[in-house]
Amino acid sequence: MKPIKSKNVLSFIIFISIGAIFLIGYLFLEKYISTETAAIILFVFVVLQVLILQFFLKNQLKKEVLNTSTEEGIDDIKHDLQVAEKQAEQKADYLANMSYEVRTPLSTVLGMLSMLKATNLSGEQKAQVEIAECSSKHLLQLTKLITQNAGVNSDDIELKFSTTDLIIDLLSLFKVFEFQAMEKGLVFTYKFLYDKHDRFSLLADSERIQQVIINLFNNAVKFTDSGTISIIVDQSISIDDEQIVSFYIKDTGVGMQQKEVSAVFYNGDGSKNLKQNNHTISGLGLSVSKQLVKQMGGELKLESKPNEGSAFYFSLQLKKTLSLKSREEKFEPVLIDKFYVLVAEDNRMNQKVIKFLLERQGADCTFAKNGFEAVELYKILDFDMIFMDIYMPNMDGYEATKAIKETDKYLKSNTPIIAVSASDFEEDIANAKQAGIDDFLAKPIDIKKLKELLVKYSKTNSTV
Repeated sequence: MKPIKSKNVLSFIIFISIGAIFLIGYLFLEKYISTETAAIILFVFVVLQVLILQFFLKNQLKKEVLNTSTEEGIDDIKHDLQVAEKQAEQKADYLANMSYEVRTPLSTVLGMLSMLKATNLSGEQKAQVEIAECSSKHLLQLTKLITQNAGVNSDDIELKFSTTDLIIDLLSLFKVFEFQAMEKGLVFTYKFLYDKHDRFSLLADSERIQQVIINLFNNAVKFTDSGTISIIVDQSISIDDEQIVSFYIKDTGVGMQQKEVSAVFYNGDGSKNLKQNNHTISGLGLSVSKQLVKQMGGELKLESKPNEGSAFYFSLQLKKTLSLKSREEKFEPVLIDKFYVLVAEDNRMNQKVIKFLLERQGADCTFAKNGFEAVELYKILDFDMIFMDIYMPNMDGYEATKAIKETDKYLKSNTPIIAVSASDFEEDIANAKQAGIDDFLAKPIDIKKLKELLVKYSKTNSTV
C-alpha cells in the first residue's frame, strides 16, 4: 500500500471513530441503550482501534526498515560498481602493459628472423626459420587479440577506415593460419572470389575485419579435432560505387544443436558454458566478433550441425576507392524473357547479394524475410522459381516448402524450389530432399551453378 493511500485510510478510520463515539454518547444520554451496553460497545471499539493502529504502525515500521535496507542496498551496488569499474580499468592497463612487454621482444625476434632469411641458408635451415617466424607471428597475433577483445568489451568501438586491398591484407594472415592448422593436424584452405577484370581497393577497417576472422578461426581450431577449416572471401558483388564482401569460415568440428546456436554468441565471459560432445563451448571471442560485425554494418550468422561442423559468415558493404579494373568484358544474361523469382531470405545483406546475382541474369525478384511471408506471397503472386533459405525465423525453409507444396497452386504449377544455405552439411542436403526441395545451392553462391539452375528450370526462355 502506498504511503499517501495509507494516510488517507487512517484519517478516514479516525473520523469514523470520533463519529461513533458521539453516536454512542448520544444513544446513552437519550437512554436508548443501557450503561452496560454502552460500556461493552466502547470496550469492543477500543480493542478494534488498538488492533487497527497496531497494524498501521507495524506496516509503517516495515516500510521504514525496507526503505533503509533498499538505500543501503543501492549504496552497496554503487560501491560494487565503482570497484568493478576500477578493476576493469586496472585489467585494461595490465593487458596493455603486458601486450607492450611481450610485443617488443617479439618484434625484435621477427626482425632478426627476417634478416636471417636474407642470408645464405640451406633448404632445411630456411624451413626452420619459416616455422620460427610463423610461430612468432602466431604469438604476436594472440597477444594483440587479447588486448583488442578486451577493448571491445570495455570501451565504445572506434572504427578506423582506410584504403585497403583485402586480398593482400588477408594473405599474410592466412599463412599464419596454415601453420596453426598444421600444428593440430588439420587441413586449412582459403579462396578469394572476385572478378579479375573488375577489382577495386576498398575503404574498410582492415584491422577489425582481421580481428573478427582471427576470433572465428581460433574458435574453429579449438573445436575441430580432425578434418578441414576453410575460409572463403567473396568480393564478386559490386553495386554502383559499393562492394559487398562476404566472409565464410567453415569447419568440420563438433558442431552444436540448433538451440545452442543463438546462445553461443553471448557466452564470451565464460559464465554460462555449453557442453557439446565433451567440449566446453565458452563462446570466446564470438560475442566480440558479433559486436564488431554489427558496428561495421553487418550481421554475424552461424549454421551448425552436431558432429558435422559449423559455418560462420557475415557480409559488409564497403565503399570502392581506387579502381584496379583492367578491361571490360561483354556480359549477357542467361534469361531472355520475364522470369519471376521468389527469394525467402531473412538477412538484409544477403538479400542484396542474391538480388544482384539474379537480376544480372535477367530475373525479377520478390523477397520474403521469413518462411511464413514466403508462403503467403506464393499464394497471391505467380513465380517461376523459389529460392528458399533453410534457416529463417518464425518458419524455416523446410516448413515453408512443405506449406507451399500443400497449396492448390503448387499442385498445378509445380514451381521449382531451390534450397539456399551457407552450410552444405549432409544432414541439410538430406533434409532438403526429404522436404521435396528440387536442388541445393550453397553460399557463397557459385555464379556458374546459379546459371545452370536458372537454365535447368527456366525451360525455353534462356539464352543457353
